[in-house]
Amino acid sequence: MKKSEIKVGKHYAAKVSGKMATVRIDAANPRGGWDAMNLRTNKKVRIKSAQRLHHETRAPGKTRREQASAERAAKQVRKDIARTVEAVRKGNLAKGVVVPAAKKQPGKASGKKRPSGLDAAAQVLADAKEPLNTKEMVARMLAKGLWKTSGKTPAATIYAAVIREIAAKGKDARFRKPERGRFELAR
Repeated sequence: MKKSEIKVGKHYAAKVSGKMATVRIDAANPRGGWDAMNLRTNKKVRIKSAQRLHHETRAPGKTRREQASAERAAKQVRKDIARTVEAVRKGNLAKGVVVPAAKKQPGKASGKKRPSGLDAAAQVLADAKEPLNTKEMVARMLAKGLWKTSGKTPAATIYAAVIREIAAKGKDARFRKPERGRFELAR
């Protein structure tokens, strides 16, 4: 490759220690060449000449679409930083200061929080008139839509959680075990 084609922040296939590896160019080195990160070993390397770099690649583990999206986001961040620096330089912070928006988390849009397995178990036991075993609790929790699981043994999960709470909180636990394998709310 030619020295003029190499850009900071891009990924390149490079020969490092006799092996081909993907490197990310982090900065130009003041003594010539570039400081880079070997993405296979996560170690810093120095690329002394452009001849060690073979061609530009995308970041490992990313598709072209993900790489393009990341590059657009990085470009927007650089623009926002430049705008903010210019506003600070001019002394007018009311214009130009950009505060990045928080990323939305998937599944949190509705704001309605689903109860945990233990909370759902406590709710089911409150509605029940007699002690229940965990299979009955799980069946009622799933039927009412209080809890969702893709586990293979949800009854064992709830059983272990209830036992842990009883052991950890003692008298202050929400649950009580009146007989073997059955639980009720501590009143």
